[in-house]
Amino acid sequence: MAFVTEKHLEDSRYTYKLSPNIKKYTLLDTTFIKNRIGNYELTRVLENVPNSGEGPMLKITVKADLTGFKLSITDQSGLKNINIFKSEATQILQEKFYFQLDALVDRDIFVKN
Repeated sequence: MAFVTEKHLEDSRYTYKLSPNIKKYTLLDTTFIKNRIGNYELTRVLENVPNSGEGPMLKITVKADLTGFKLSITDQSGLKNINIFKSEATQILQEKFYFQLDALVDRDIFVKN
């Protein structure tokens, strides 16, 4: 998957794009980890049952020069993309996803449309 400046997950209510005010230290403050290539990565488990460690993974990678990002929701292995927005049965997962992204919007990492 290539880096993009704007991303809309299938069936999601919003489109997210990188904020023009994004800062590297803000990424580190919000628990992004700098990988060996220099990109910033954030991985979170979207759990139905708190502290179970089971559920889809929210994966966000921001390019080292802050010009692009990757955003996906995958299975536990990280290999298969999952659409959590197509069913009412995944309402809790959807709320957790929007909560995580809203926190990043509040910190001026993303802009929500």
